[in-house]
Amino acid sequence: MDRPREEALADYVRKNQNRFYRLAYSFMHNSDDAMDVVQDAVVKAFEKQDTLKDIETLQTWFYRILVNTSIDSLRRRKRVVYTDAVPEQEDGVSQESQVLDAVALYAALDKLPEEMKLVVILRFFEDMKLSEIADVTGAALSTVKNRLYRALALLRLDMADEGRI
Repeated sequence: MDRPREEALADYVRKNQNRFYRLAYSFMHNSDDAMDVVQDAVVKAFEKQDTLKDIETLQTWFYRILVNTSIDSLRRRKRVVYTDAVPEQEDGVSQESQVLDAVALYAALDKLPEEMKLVVILRFFEDMKLSEIADVTGAALSTVKNRLYRALALLRLDMADEGRI
């Protein structure tokens, strides 16, 4: 094994574990399942670290593993679980309203085709640039843009139908 690569990977995992959990949670909607997905992705990454050709592409390489592990887990499970997690209350907005908005958003996201859902999650939940999303997904930048804009239009329609916007 390449010691510098292994150390860089370990350091990257330590520094970004919260981001990985958030991304996995956005797919799994369950804390335990999200932690399992992150753990599986980390194990896969260490097992396949020899396939990482350039340490500069570590983020893209690991996110691709994490996304694929999340999708594989969902396919095996073939169901979505919503939790009782309640977002913090903001001024003037009831806690119940926030929960209903969050549930409606996740339900609308789940209705999207998988490739559109992934782009939305990476862009808005993980704050990735479109070029980074293109690298993670292996799609052309124009395809990523198209998927994002179509997904946002569909989400807007769905949320409007629910009376959420």
